[in-house]
Amino acid sequence: MVKIFSALILISGITLIVSVLFQESKSEGLGAISGGTEGRFGMSRVRTLEAMLAKITTISAIVFMISALVIAAIQ
Repeated sequence: MVKIFSALILISGITLIVSVLFQESKSEGLGAISGGTEGRFGMSRVRTLEAMLAKITTISAIVFMISALVIAAIQ
């Protein structure tokens, strides 16, 4: 049982790290001067990707925390 939750922690931890690294920063910085990622269809695609990454981050964080709590309760 511990091995299953340990595997879940490992997979969700890696997924959490990757999804956070793929997200764009909220501060625009120098990209605001030239318009950044704005284009004809650019913003809708960026928002969809950001929404998907946010959902993946949230789900993997929940799985990570629940798995950690279950392992702590078992031991």
